[in-house]
Formats: sequence, structure tokens, C-alpha cells
Amino acid sequence: MNPFLRLLNELETPVCRRWSRAHHQRPWLLRPFALISRLGNGVFWYSLMAILPIVDGIDGLEAALHMLLTSGVALLLYKSLKGRTRRIRPCHYATDIAASVPPLDRYSFPSGHTLHAVNFSTIALFYYPQLAWLLVPFTLLVAASRVVLGLHYPTDVIIASAIGLGLAYSSLLLAA
Repeated sequence: MNPFLRLLNELETPVCRRWSRAHHQRPWLLRPFALISRLGNGVFWYSLMAILPIVDGIDGLEAALHMLLTSGVALLLYKSLKGRTRRIRPCHYATDIAASVPPLDRYSFPSGHTLHAVNFSTIALFYYPQLAWLLVPFTLLVAASRVVLGLHYPTDVIIASAIGLGLAYSSLLLAA
């Protein structure tokens, strides 16, 4: 493992361990986070993309297509980074950190859920700022769920947020 990632793991594992212990003592708290994480796996976003053209016609279609196109780039970035960094998930790195839901793969960096959530929300909010009341809290909960569920380190989520935001803003500049 990369020495820098090993150092990050050592610094962040105690934080993940505390979250894991705190939430496993209150299992009723894990269910909402598991649901949010599952919705953030694509269900929520692709449902939104399907609804926008129905509700707002051609403008909704434009927003949905913009979101869909950037999701392809986001997927390529996410898979490329995961394949290169190969940062082990907290639940695989430390045996006392439990994954509350099954991980989609072995590696944690970056959080794909968070990267997509920030990317989708930023683009959707460009077209529909009135959806901020729904999209901002949902995106924050998706990001938090990844750490709470023992699947990601905080930096996986923070860097994924920056990548998602950068990708969204770049796509908005290109579309302008």
C-alpha cells in the first residue's frame, strides 16, 4: 500500500472506529443510513432524471441528459482512481470496524456514492435551485452514510465531494 495512504488509514481509523462503535450500540440509527446509502446508489438520481422531463418537458430533458452525461465521466474517474489507489476500506483494514451493509467492492477511495451525489446535485441545482431543500440534505446524508456504515474514511468522502463538484462545474462551463 502507498505509504501516504497507510498514514491516512492510521490517522482516520480511530475516527471510523468511534463511529462504528457509537452506531452499533444504536442499531436503529443504522437503518436510515443504510436506506439513504441504497437510494444514493443510483435509485434516487435516476428517478430524478426520469421525472424531470415529465415535469418540465424539454428543459427537464436537458437537465437530465446533462446529469446522465456527467455520470459517465464520473464513473470513469471513480473506477480509475479506485483501481490506482486501491485503498482498503475501513471495515477491511480494521477488524473491529463493521460494515453495516455489504461493500460494492474492496476499495474505498474515492467514495463513488458521494462523488455522484455531489455531481448530480450540483448540476440539478444549476437547473432547479428550488430543489435545494431536498438535494442538499440528501447529498450530505449520502456522504455521511458512507462513513457511518463503515465503508469509507472521511477523506474518501471529502475528496470525492471535491471531485464531484469540480466535474459538475467543469461540465457547466463547457455547456455554457
